[in-house]
Amino acid sequence: MADSSSIHGPAPARRPTKNLRSRAEVKFPNRTIAFACLLAALTGCNVADTSSRGVGDQADAAAEEPDLRPAEERALEDRLYDIGSGFDGFVGMAVVDIAREREVSYNGSEWFPQQSVSKLWVAIAALDEVDRGKLDLSEEATVRYPDLTVFHQPIRKLVVANGSFTASYDEFLRRALTESDNTANSMALVRVGGPKAIRSMFESKQLAGIRFGPGERLMQSEIAAMEWDQSYSLGKTFFEARKLVPDDKRKAAFDAYVTDPVDGAQPASIAMALARLARGELLSGESTTLLLGWLADAKSGPNRLKGGLPEGWSIAHKTGTGQVLDTVPPGVIGEQAGYNDIAILTAPDGSRYAVVVMIGRTKRPVPERMEMMHAVVGAVEDYHYAALGQPKPTPKPAQAPAPGETP
Repeated sequence: MADSSSIHGPAPARRPTKNLRSRAEVKFPNRTIAFACLLAALTGCNVADTSSRGVGDQADAAAEEPDLRPAEERALEDRLYDIGSGFDGFVGMAVVDIAREREVSYNGSEWFPQQSVSKLWVAIAALDEVDRGKLDLSEEATVRYPDLTVFHQPIRKLVVANGSFTASYDEFLRRALTESDNTANSMALVRVGGPKAIRSMFESKQLAGIRFGPGERLMQSEIAAMEWDQSYSLGKTFFEARKLVPDDKRKAAFDAYVTDPVDGAQPASIAMALARLARGELLSGESTTLLLGWLADAKSGPNRLKGGLPEGWSIAHKTGTGQVLDTVPPGVIGEQAGYNDIAILTAPDGSRYAVVVMIGRTKRPVPERMEMMHAVVGAVEDYHYAALGQPKPTPKPAQAPAPGETP
């Protein structure tokens, strides 16, 4: 499955990387060379053609350049590196200071499985249709058995109980983002034109570094080395069928997915997309407010990034959770592909930060993953007050429960 430019690109490396260049250097790498050549022409001096130098020589020259970024930005990058390199798993993270347009990352240009993070792109595509007069959110559609998907889909209970479920696209999008309902998301995806329409949206809005898979049913069955059957949408049928797949076949499919995820994205790219969303660059003001409201009401992942929020801060976020390779003895934690949270954090003074944490694969217990995400939020808080030149507020002590109240 292709990314937004219809090319997957090479499989991602597994070397942790820090974002060591400013955005200006990334966008305009030849400006320094051009200026040097112009200066040479005016002064008669000889300037070496750096474009013919080897990659190693250019890297050495870049390493010698002083880092002129603010101390707090460099400190945040170092914190992300320490957090990421200290976690046992393949992890990527990125932070964008939305107002100051600063971006730092750890493994920010590597590819990570998105899983349900991709519901955000469906919502953006749908609201873009609204902005262009091609979709009315009050329009209704009916969910029946053939429309059901897999895994988390609260709508399924309503369909099983009543034979069908009818709702507006406003309701489907709300359920997709606040409850991470796979079938609600699928209904919206079909309405906007399927995966191809999402990739077209990436192109039109210049959202590079983000892929969109073939849809929940096909992707999840492929990760499990299975072929989709609609019976898998009911009960525990999918899990029972997955147990029958030989372990080596499942592991091969799992590894292939994590190595080159069909729904992959680069953390830095998602963070920049969130920043653009927050600034109102992707949707109309009304649609932006609606979408951020849904993300603020998200019920999933209360102890991921949200669990680390300092007092007075707020969050609008979307989680993503992938399959576990449970071909291990009882009591042993299997590897999980995709354990994510992406968010816009808002400080008490209104400053906003796009924060992305994506775990590509890990065997570590869930509490350790949450602690790692909390550490990232703490690093953003420290950066925020350092950038303002203010001391970080001392957390208020926990209030003792009233007499007779349960602690």
